[in-house]
Amino acid sequence: MSFQDVIFYSLSAILLFAGLRVITARNPVHAALYLVLAFFTAAGIWLLLEAEFLAIALVLVYVGAVMVLFLFVVMMLDINLDRLREGFWESLPVALPVGILMAIEMVLILGTKHFGLERVSAPAPHPAGYSNTAELGRVLYTDYLLTFELAAVILLVAIVAAIALTLRDRKDTKFIDPADQVKVKRADRIRIVSMPAEVEAPEAEPTPVAPQDSKERK
Repeated sequence: MSFQDVIFYSLSAILLFAGLRVITARNPVHAALYLVLAFFTAAGIWLLLEAEFLAIALVLVYVGAVMVLFLFVVMMLDINLDRLREGFWESLPVALPVGILMAIEMVLILGTKHFGLERVSAPAPHPAGYSNTAELGRVLYTDYLLTFELAAVILLVAIVAAIALTLRDRKDTKFIDPADQVKVKRADRIRIVSMPAEVEAPEAEPTPVAPQDSKERK
C-alpha cells in the first residue's frame, strides 16, 4: 500500500465519520461543525484526484461562506431541540422507506461502470498547458449541460420559495409595499407651514440702587 492510499483511506474514514455525526449529533452547532470537517476531508480527496479547482472552491465557497452563514443562523435562532424531537416517531413510517430508497439509488449509481468500486489506476500525466478548470468547464457545458440547467432551475425555485416564505402576511410582522412607495407624492410626505418670525425681547436693564447716607453707615 502506497502513501497515497494511506492518505485516501484516512480521509475517507474521517469523511464517513463526519457525515454520520452530521445526522446523529443532537446539537445543531455540533452538526454544522462536523459538516465543515466533512467538507475539508472531501477537499483533500479531490486534491488526491488532481482536481485542485474543485477542492479550493469547496473550501472557499462552502466552508468560508455557506457554513459560516449556517452557524450564525443556527446560533441566533435558539432552536428548541425538545420540540424538534416531538414528531420523530410520527414521521418515521414515511421517512424510513424514503431513506432506504435513497440508499438503494446511491448503491445502484456507485455500482455502475462509471462509478465502480474497483481499484482505479493512477491518472495519466497531463501536458504542460493542461488546466483542470478549463476541462471542467468544457465537460460541464457539453456532456452535462442539461443536468447543469436543471440544477440552476432547482436553485432558482429554492430562492423564490425562500423569498416567498419571508413575505407571508403575519400580524406580528411589519413590511413595506413597494407599490405604495412608488405612488407617494411630495405633498404626502412634506407639509410647508408659514410661521411668523420670532424676535427675542430685549433684556430688562437692572434698576440702580440708591446710595445710603453717611449717618446710616455710621
